[in-house]
Amino acid sequence: QVQLVESGGGLVQPGGSVRLSCAASGMLFGIAAMAWFRQAPGKQRELVAELTTDGSSRYTDSVKGRFTISRDNGKNTVALQMSSLKHEDTAVYYCNVRRQFGLSDIWGQGTQVTVSS
Repeated sequence: QVQLVESGGGLVQPGGSVRLSCAASGMLFGIAAMAWFRQAPGKQRELVAELTTDGSSRYTDSVKGRFTISRDNGKNTVALQMSSLKHEDTAVYYCNVRRQFGLSDIWGQGTQVTVSS
């Protein structure tokens, strides 16, 4: 069973930066995209950024220009560089692998990012 392990969360001041990383514990097959989601208290989980295997990326409007998703294909890792952080970025961030060919998606356990002074 492949697992995704996130790291890099924590407490950061408004305007600061943090980098999240996600690594797969084993071989991943049928990857269509790797992504980051987040869920704030009392809110639904939302897509933050996604990077497909053909190199296309998309971001939710609220993070455009501030967050960057990247992937190391050889190591099956995906990172999220977060800059100019705002209070409203506070959430649990989840790594996700979307797969094709009928394979199930995989989720990480989540990492907390708290933006506060």
